[in-house]
Parts: sequence; structure tokens; C-alpha cells
Amino acid sequence: MKIIGGVMATKKYYVVWKGVNTGIFTSWDDCKRNVQGVPGAKYKSFPSMEEAEIAFQSGWQAYYGQNIKSDRKAKVSLPTNNHHHHDYIEDSIAVDAACSGNPGPMEYKGVCLKTGQTLFHFGPIIGTNNIGEFLAIVHALGFLQKKNLSIPIYSDSQIAINWVKMKKANTNLPLTKETEQVWNLIKRGEQWLQTHSYANPIIKWETKLWGENKADFGRK
Repeated sequence: MKIIGGVMATKKYYVVWKGVNTGIFTSWDDCKRNVQGVPGAKYKSFPSMEEAEIAFQSGWQAYYGQNIKSDRKAKVSLPTNNHHHHDYIEDSIAVDAACSGNPGPMEYKGVCLKTGQTLFHFGPIIGTNNIGEFLAIVHALGFLQKKNLSIPIYSDSQIAINWVKMKKANTNLPLTKETEQVWNLIKRGEQWLQTHSYANPIIKWETKLWGENKADFGRK
């Protein structure tokens, strides 16, 4: 906690479910930049990162109607290590990528987490695993937007999630004749992120808690 004018200031974590970028932000200024001017923006502050993470996964519907500026703690259940229990959202898409080599033949897919049905599959083309994870999330965002669905997207790649939030794939992959195709897809994906907004939460898949997601290629 910070002391401001002799008053203890409590650290807050800001969940943005619908805004320019979605996610958990650690300052009001960052939160405000992502919700200001966004019609129907959905956001709320929480006193701990644990509560913020659970709220982000649960979706805004579970929290709206509560006073956003209230000091009351949100009613949340902390995750459990019981593998027979899950606290992920089944009505969602899970994405994953696989790559043989770095770089090498890369492919990705997205599946319905509830049914395991493959919704899209792309590749193989020459790329890297991180690039595949990034493209899979962007593909899922476009896929869901066409269907007017704001359900969550799960990825086990924090790197790819960060790239999507930055709207830029921070890859060191050289541009060669062999990688030209994947670079075209990267640029197209970055352009899509820069010109579209979305309400879909992008959530880190917790493999240690939940096991491999249904999009996993099973090549580890």
C-alpha cells in the first residue's frame, strides 16, 4: 500500500472485460485508456490479483449490477488443485499451435472447449510456435466476431497473449523466401488487431490445474 497525504492507499487491480484492450491492469490510468470512449465498456476494480483473475475468467455478467466503486469484496471462489474440478469457462474456444523445429513446419487450430469440436485448423507452413499461438488467437477473434459471439478464448501461451494485447508479434523470425507466407499472415493479424475492437476475454490456460486443453496437438 502507498501512503498518500497520510492516508493508506490500497493497491487495486482493474479488470477490463470490454474495451480497447481486455485484461487485468495494475493502474487506473492504464484501465482508463482502454475504456474511455468505448460504448458499453465493462470494467471493475478488485483488491487482489487472485480476485481479478477469477473475475476476468468469469466474465462481466457475474459482476455487473454490483457497484463498481464499492469497497465490498466481490464474491469469488479461489481456484482449487482438485483435477476433478474445473473453474474454466466451457462455453469458449481453446487454441493451440505445434511446430517441428524453430523455425519449422507450424500449424494451429481452435476447438470448442465444451465439445472438443475443431472449429478451424491452419497449416502447416514455416513459422515458430509462438507465431502459431499468436495467429491462432487472432483467427479465433475474427472467427467469433463474424458470429457475433463474445465468449472467451483460452491459450496456454502468455507470450502470444501479450503480443495480441500489444497488437504486435514481437518475433525475431527473419524474413526470407521461406518465411514470407507466415510474415504476410503476421502483418494481416497485426492490422486486424489495430483496426478492430473485441469484447472476448483472452485467458491464460492453466495447464497445471486443468491439464492439456482440447486444442493440444499432443506432440510434447
